[in-house]
Amino acid sequence: MYAIIQTGGKQYRVSPGDVLRVERLSGERGEEVLLDQVLLVAAGQEISVGQPNIAGARVRAEIVRQAKAKKVMVFKKKRRKNYRKKQGHRQLYTALEIKEIQV
Repeated sequence: MYAIIQTGGKQYRVSPGDVLRVERLSGERGEEVLLDQVLLVAAGQEISVGQPNIAGARVRAEIVRQAKAKKVMVFKKKRRKNYRKKQGHRQLYTALEIKEIQV
């Protein structure tokens, strides 16, 4: 059984037991999160597709970690103009463990 969910403007394919990184969600480690934007649920040969979401479908997940990703360097340069700009960015993320898919 798997589902396709939407959170943080991105779509993810999840199954029970998966651990995935999503955009930062509010909450502490160990808290339960209900993701209700379920776009598709597949159980064996049965596939349910929402328009856009499936009414009543939810994915129950637990927050495993709140952290920052590795640093991404942003470097801008214009040749012969002595213009250089170096900047770093660390994206905040939440690691979720999928517990259950409820239809």
